[in-house]
Amino acid sequence: MAMPQNSTRENGFCFAHPLDFSRPSPHGGEAGRPLGTAREGDGCSIPLSNGVGSSGAPSPSGAPSPSDSSAEPLCTPSPAQDQTLLEEGIKYVSAQGEELACGWGAFTPDCLQPCNTSKGVLFFLCVASFLQGMTVNGFINTVITSIERRFDLRSYQSGLIASSYDIAACVCLTFVSYFGGNGHKPRWLGWGVLLMGLGSLLFALPHFTTGPYEARSAAHVGVCGANQSLPCSQAASSLSGYRFVFMLGQFLHGMGATPLYTLGVTYLDENVKTNYSPVYIAVFYTAAILGPAAGYLVGGMFLNIYTEIGRETDMAPENTLWVGAWWIGFLGAGAASLLISIPILGYPQRLPGSQRYIVMRVSEAHQLKDGSHKKALDPDFGKTVKDLPRSVLLLLKNPTFIFLCLAGATEATLIAGMSTFGPKFLESQFSLSASEAATFFGYLVVPAGGGGTFLGGFLVNKLKLRCSGIIKLCLLCTVSSLLAIFIFFIHCPNMPMAGVTQMYDGSALPGGHLNLTAACNAQCGCLQGTYSPVCGTDGIMYYSPCHAGCKSVSVNLRNGKKVYQECSCVDNALLPGSGKAEAGKCTSSCAKKPLLLCFIFVVILFTFLSSIPALTATLRCVSDRQRSFALGIQWIVVRTLGGIPGPIAFGSMIDKSCLLWQDQCGEQGSCYVYQNSAMSRYTLVAGLVYKVLGTTFFIVACLLYKPPPSESPPGSLDASENGSRDLQEHKPSLPAEEDI
Repeated sequence: MAMPQNSTRENGFCFAHPLDFSRPSPHGGEAGRPLGTAREGDGCSIPLSNGVGSSGAPSPSGAPSPSDSSAEPLCTPSPAQDQTLLEEGIKYVSAQGEELACGWGAFTPDCLQPCNTSKGVLFFLCVASFLQGMTVNGFINTVITSIERRFDLRSYQSGLIASSYDIAACVCLTFVSYFGGNGHKPRWLGWGVLLMGLGSLLFALPHFTTGPYEARSAAHVGVCGANQSLPCSQAASSLSGYRFVFMLGQFLHGMGATPLYTLGVTYLDENVKTNYSPVYIAVFYTAAILGPAAGYLVGGMFLNIYTEIGRETDMAPENTLWVGAWWIGFLGAGAASLLISIPILGYPQRLPGSQRYIVMRVSEAHQLKDGSHKKALDPDFGKTVKDLPRSVLLLLKNPTFIFLCLAGATEATLIAGMSTFGPKFLESQFSLSASEAATFFGYLVVPAGGGGTFLGGFLVNKLKLRCSGIIKLCLLCTVSSLLAIFIFFIHCPNMPMAGVTQMYDGSALPGGHLNLTAACNAQCGCLQGTYSPVCGTDGIMYYSPCHAGCKSVSVNLRNGKKVYQECSCVDNALLPGSGKAEAGKCTSSCAKKPLLLCFIFVVILFTFLSSIPALTATLRCVSDRQRSFALGIQWIVVRTLGGIPGPIAFGSMIDKSCLLWQDQCGEQGSCYVYQNSAMSRYTLVAGLVYKVLGTTFFIVACLLYKPPPSESPPGSLDASENGSRDLQEHKPSLPAEEDI
């Protein structure tokens, strides 16, 4: 029996007539006939699945199973049957006879089935990724200072809390991506989101198990002659033991989020057309980027509420001992995660109608010289632990995948460094407060990061790029951001600060050494315990009101800021010794500010613009059965080489530019004042190093990529680009893509 072929003979998987793939009913066939079998007398009574026959029992008509011989076609309809097949359509079911209805076990109500589409899955996964980003990258970063203050934690202890998320993700990635990739992905995703919700609730638990917060002492930064500081000898607090509860909560966050960015991505990719996959993934990741922005905004609002709700306090949020209601956000996010996990758990292993995309999918997997990549085509490959070493070996032998992972690690280093120290860079360069800098940075990241992520997926879809073209797009984006990063050659000058950037009389500091004491404040007995900058009417900043020699204080009714008077160190040409100073830093009037912000926006935009194309290239350069596992391995590489060491590397570089360190009872604390020129220089060096590495890795990945051969045997998934075009020519024969 001859296999029907098209006239061009460019692709082995062709059809003699257009196919009409109808969406199968979740409850079986139509008119009492089993789904997937033809009527008696049709001449073809063979169950269909993915273009390959089922290995089940023979059909009622006695036709043999097509799995008996892969060389024989499913059926060859007679001319009289063509019209019947076209009118009724070919029904599709899973080869395993699995249930494709949305529900939980036997409970599959009809009202849920409209959600059983790719758009429905995308919505719930976007909500889950939004909650993950809001909790882990938003709330955690916003409340970490309040948690340190409330539970007497040191910086390295809070750093361990933040790192617990990445540690958990690295531990779980191999297991989840390998077994989950060959299992029921929605169940892995649903239980992961559920675990994430439990982690959020556990993170908020210490608020309810500790006594009410009491500020032990007021660290009052007073005027001349009244400066006080906390004593250095403080007993270790028992509250610091709660750090292990926070670490466990973060560990659960990491475990729960692991399936989201591996199995969630591949589940979307498997259930939509190849051309639409980048757009779906881009929308998914855009939600994950908008989550932290919402976390910063909502978390900041909650921090303006006193942590002991309902109790009166005379402290204001500006007080250094104020602790806001840090725990409210975690309660809300935890409850929302528990709720959103329920519909995700109800989705089937694959969506109705997704088999048509599997039939049309053209493999772009990198071709290994020894042909070992064909092992992954075995349906039983990857289902047992013994295949794990072979799976890892196949990925390690794929140079395109390896260099895409390394390029992703360099980009992740920059993203982690920018997200951690971007606000600090703006704060120093433009003399902003911490809250102003965070808000400013949020205004940059939301349109640049979110817009770049979505635009990257849109471009891949619009240009219909193949794997090699996608890698070239990543290369173009990386080169563009590399050129834009040279903007860090320029910087804004430091605001003059008495005793730090210049002497009190305006002269240069001898040898660059600090000298906060001068004749004008020598009698004040100022202590260096707490940094509370003030801006004098002479345009110079001072370490504290005491260091400015101020003797009285009042409140400006217009803006609510404290105004210090009779400041002996502040020059007053009319009346010496009667200068004034206002609480806070002096405002910068840097003319280079718009240019810097514009190019920082460009760097962020092009860095995020390459993220979805790089992810899409990773999915396409490996075989279909290894996609989830490949993403898991890539995330391990990205986290261990980029996400975890990135902030450490950037932090070490930036700390080299510090001018004024905090003095904690003789020990060096955090940095108060940075030298702007040195900060820009070190940021430029770090950015150039990682961008050059990223560019190099993308170039090597592009050069080493070996696409499938131009001709493939009939029915093979390793079809050529010509085969892709051939399938696209049949596209008008398919029904409208309702679920796209």
